[in-house]
Amino acid sequence: MEIEKVNLQEKLSLFSAHWSPRIIGELNGQYVKIAKFKGEFIMHKHQEEDELFYVIQGELFIELKENTLHLKAGEFVIIPKGTSHKPYAPEEVSVLLFEPVSTLNTGEAKNHFTQSDLDRI
Repeated sequence: MEIEKVNLQEKLSLFSAHWSPRIIGELNGQYVKIAKFKGEFIMHKHQEEDELFYVIQGELFIELKENTLHLKAGEFVIIPKGTSHKPYAPEEVSVLLFEPVSTLNTGEAKNHFTQSDLDRI
């Protein structure tokens, strides 16, 4: 197997859809994904999986029951399994996600945002 580096900006230029993560790597049962967010997502939780959100460009807000997190480029947060959260972004934000392969983007909630068959780029 050939080992290749990954350029995040290059990968981000390959798509424009919001709330539609793309797989860019896999290690130890975890996917490395990138996504572009804009607007409001839904409140949801993942019963079995923690999620890491790393902001590449822009600003991301994550509403929790107790407060709202505000992440800027270069910052990340880990949302523990079982924690209700709602990401939103008034302007487009580029995000790197690190989560178990089993993670469904909408957790226990299934709706028009649900992405179960992700593209690899």
